[in-house]
Amino acid sequence: MRPGVSALSAEEIQAEKSKLEGNECFRKNRFQAAIDAYTEFLFIGLIVLYAIENAIEEDSRKAIQLDHDSVKGHYMLGLALLQKQEYSEGVKELEKALDLGRGANPNAYIVDEIWEELAKAKYLEWEEASTQRSWELQRLKEACERALREKHFLDDSETEGFLDDPIVSVVSHLKKLDLLGEVFRKAAEDDTPSEVPDYLCCKITLDIFRDPVITPSGVSYERAVLLDHLEKVGNFDPITREPLYPSQLVPNFAIKEAVHAYLDKNGWAYRTESY
Repeated sequence: MRPGVSALSAEEIQAEKSKLEGNECFRKNRFQAAIDAYTEFLFIGLIVLYAIENAIEEDSRKAIQLDHDSVKGHYMLGLALLQKQEYSEGVKELEKALDLGRGANPNAYIVDEIWEELAKAKYLEWEEASTQRSWELQRLKEACERALREKHFLDDSETEGFLDDPIVSVVSHLKKLDLLGEVFRKAAEDDTPSEVPDYLCCKITLDIFRDPVITPSGVSYERAVLLDHLEKVGNFDPITREPLYPSQLVPNFAIKEAVHAYLDKNGWAYRTESY
């Protein structure tokens, strides 16, 4: 038995006792005592959770030491690191697990599961960076607008009584504000979700490619989806209807690289329906 397991069980027992005590105090209208008991329950729960996360990380690292190509080892380590908000290292482990999983069995359920977790981590990473960029752009935009307004008022005060038509100055100022707004709209475009180009999406799922393969007919599909079609529906191309067998599928590295480049620039495209 690993050191700490019995202690962990004791913590769980104490947490349950604190919760029951809190319920009993609440029932008797002893609200402060109930709050104290519930607080202890939550605190112990955090300790238990932290211990579990550390145990998972430790076990995963041991599994990788024994088998460097352990899909589950890299996968669980990636999840544990993400829970600790070590996003960069967590993403690396998930990417390693995904590559190993695709090499061993591209149609396995765990490959889809790993991709979902990787996509979620990448999306959250983008979302955090995007929020920061938006905040910085907004602050810069407001500073530029203030500077334009101050210059406009200064120019007006210096030319007061000399202009035949003051409206000209106002129109010029408004045009500058519009131009400034357009500049900042352009700057925010990369962080604005849009439609993913069709050539980067599977013809069956209509989702962005994860592991694209190309058939002799020149059509690209998501590998796992096409293999599932060949196994359950029949040995033919879903679109051209020409005879097709798994041995004829070739990885489409060009599309895969294009997808990676697109996702690097448009992190919002990692978002899936599951979150």
